[in-house]
Amino acid sequence: MKIHPLGSKPLCVDAVIDIAHERTKVTLPADVESKIASIRSGIEKMLVDDAPNTYGVNTGFGALAEVRIPADDLAKLQLNLIRSHATGVGVPYTIPVTRAIMAIRANVLVLGTSGVRPAVPKLLADMLNQGIHPVIPEKGSVGASGDLAPLAHLALVLVGEGTAEYKGTVMSGAEALDRAGLRPVVLQAKEGLALINGTQAMTAEMALVIDAGRCLVKTADIAGAMSCQALLGSLSPFDERIQRVRGHHGQATSAKNLRFLMSDSPITESHKDCDKVQDPYSLRCMPQVHGATRDALLHTASVVSTECNAATDNPLVFETKNGQLDVLSGGNFHGQPIALVADYFGIAVAELANISERRIEQLVNPALSSGLPPFLSAKSGLNSGFMIAQVTAAALVSENKVLAHPASVDSIPSSANREDHVSMGTISARKARQIIEHVETVLAIELLCAAQALDLRAPLVASPAIRAVHKAIRQVVPPLGDDRILHNDITAVRDLLHAGSIVEAAVVGGMTDLE
Repeated sequence: MKIHPLGSKPLCVDAVIDIAHERTKVTLPADVESKIASIRSGIEKMLVDDAPNTYGVNTGFGALAEVRIPADDLAKLQLNLIRSHATGVGVPYTIPVTRAIMAIRANVLVLGTSGVRPAVPKLLADMLNQGIHPVIPEKGSVGASGDLAPLAHLALVLVGEGTAEYKGTVMSGAEALDRAGLRPVVLQAKEGLALINGTQAMTAEMALVIDAGRCLVKTADIAGAMSCQALLGSLSPFDERIQRVRGHHGQATSAKNLRFLMSDSPITESHKDCDKVQDPYSLRCMPQVHGATRDALLHTASVVSTECNAATDNPLVFETKNGQLDVLSGGNFHGQPIALVADYFGIAVAELANISERRIEQLVNPALSSGLPPFLSAKSGLNSGFMIAQVTAAALVSENKVLAHPASVDSIPSSANREDHVSMGTISARKARQIIEHVETVLAIELLCAAQALDLRAPLVASPAIRAVHKAIRQVVPPLGDDRILHNDITAVRDLLHAGSIVEAAVVGGMTDLE
């Protein structure tokens, strides 16, 4: 198993994904521990009765920032903070998202700007490695001062409270730590605040969304290539010269994929000299539409990678040249960078379903399908075929249009108007994930319809790559003769898609990778 040294190596999106899926463990190198301990010693020198008010160290929080807290109450202040902020509601985050949250939060603490003892990130790392996963409700954050409620539920387990999943069972945080041979931390000055100020819930959610998105942009090209051949579409719109004179990287990549996926296709060759001049946009403009989503994915991944390594605590601690510490209040906890790209990516990935649904309509509508039977049923009338599968796709596309409305354009002031502009970034990220789930299902429906259409085109066959995809689908779903419950078929193909098996089949069938 791979090992990621926290604080010694940047935490990229791919590393977060590997930690989330338990393919990578984390360590806290000795030199990183030493650096954190050195900064912490400077914080402890501030904990004297005549020290000036320093937010988060010896004051209250939010609108109570001017309330001075006696030195004897500083530990209680931090525990009270965690308990009072654990107000999350709704279903819990999945274990992969929870693990991503833990990894990114630990990475923040080892940057040296939070002023915590090494024991705090060390316990987080140990929990990750031993599979202790705090139960974190996914709703309750407005995205500034970061993801306060979700991160408070995370922090509860570190202090031996809250609930956690351990080895498949949900139990108290105290019991989970005890079973794993770990001891809770007793929070000291600033450490509770250091655990909950930040954007780690929204950033973690987006890291997993990006992972799913990478599979979806490839699958969209595969489904589109399959439909294009079934609909007797042309390969010429994907010519490299067309893409070159526009210049967008994503468009060129999708067109390259489509050329590969449709190469050596007997179906395409069979109508090379037909009278049709142009295909509908849903076929002809796949590089432009799919490619724009690809570019949005790359930009989103860049922003999320930056945020994975960002110091998002408040206040932040900086060492000066003379060995002193500056403790500066700022706003790095504000989730606007993630909120904007999460909304942007949600819109971009929704378009994959939007154009896919139009290709489904081309396949099932006898007025558009170049000779295929109505709703892809050889005995239409007696059978409805894929009629209502298209309706399901339309319903999901419509719901995506609601979900694609940006959450980041909203802001509701909180904390007695001290926190008077917030990002709603955690909502943006959650909506992006919901959109991804809908897109998976719409593409699964297109793959089902396109596979059926190819069966109906026999004895003509598709390209080698698409024949391999068709074979993978037929291993879990037989051709549709008389009507049956299509829910089961849709679920089976969506599961294939989600596991990456559709992309794998195309790659093996064509004996080259997709970009």
